[in-house]
Amino acid sequence: MVGNLPNGQDQMSHQQDHHLPDDATHHGARPTMRCVEYAGAGGPEVIQIVERPIPTPGPGEVLVKVAAAGLNRADVLQRQGHYPPPEGASVIPGLEVSGTVEEIGAGVDGWDFGAPVCALLAGGGYAEYVTVPAGQLAPVPDGVSVEDAAALPEVAATCWSNLMIRAEVQEGDWVLVHGGTGGIGSFALQLLAAVGTKPLATAGGAAKVELSRTLGAVEAFDHREEDFVARVKEVTGGHGADVILDVMGGSYLAQNAKALAQGGRLVVIGLQGGQKGELPIGLLMGKGAWVTGSTLRSQSVRQKAEIMRQVVDRVWPLVASGAIRPQVDRTFTLAEAAAAHEHLETSERTGKVLLVP
Repeated sequence: MVGNLPNGQDQMSHQQDHHLPDDATHHGARPTMRCVEYAGAGGPEVIQIVERPIPTPGPGEVLVKVAAAGLNRADVLQRQGHYPPPEGASVIPGLEVSGTVEEIGAGVDGWDFGAPVCALLAGGGYAEYVTVPAGQLAPVPDGVSVEDAAALPEVAATCWSNLMIRAEVQEGDWVLVHGGTGGIGSFALQLLAAVGTKPLATAGGAAKVELSRTLGAVEAFDHREEDFVARVKEVTGGHGADVILDVMGGSYLAQNAKALAQGGRLVVIGLQGGQKGELPIGLLMGKGAWVTGSTLRSQSVRQKAEIMRQVVDRVWPLVASGAIRPQVDRTFTLAEAAAAHEHLETSERTGKVLLVP
């Protein structure tokens, strides 16, 4: 992915160069780190800061010293008891981080100690250190600070895998993004504008509608005041949306089906509006349209590595050029994780919320 090992030095010699805290007890015990755990299922009050041993990178893994962790809706669902970690994943929440390479496991090539990176995780990000499969690491894009890079991996991988791989978005397509100023939406609109589509967005309130336009939407609709189905038909001249990226789920199913164009694709990636809804099958059949859904967290290490490879190859140049910029709303310390979750769940938030150790 990126080659940073100095010439003439093998990886084993580098593995002795790590800078873990020098507070380990005798007999080779691992030093400890601060991290977040949930004391049970519930509200932000179940968030607690605990001390745990710094994880050891296994074969094919890298230990990252965390500079910042991105917060996601999945973290809230996990806290509420609705979205447990996949088998074998850390119970510590957090699906994306940025930081620097601290230790390198056996069989990993191409990464140097201290290299600035960001990473896609199955869990473990709300911590001072986290282990990552090497294929899910990415270099920090040019022009982005190490801290702000934590706002990129999850949204970039989600948007690329669902819009470009799954829905096969093409130049010139009308693409409707629900929640145009959220973490996913703010990235999706920039990506869609950069690759030559005609993005549309829903948002809550005049300020967010205007921000959606600034992020690249050809037009944006206030879902509190407007019928987005009618507005999509109006703006597209009756064509409809070729693709819809939906974070709402059940509550928007019927409306999304009506807003789709002939051959349209509805991609559901969130359940903010509930898990159940009515889908007009006849309408869908008449349009030759289809509905799909996915979660990034449950995909295999190999699948995630391929997604991240494409993100680095195709999306990072857009970030480096300034066509896409990370949208950071607020930053909290690790000790303020409960307050960060409270803010994440408000309607006032735009862009990403970050935790810094």
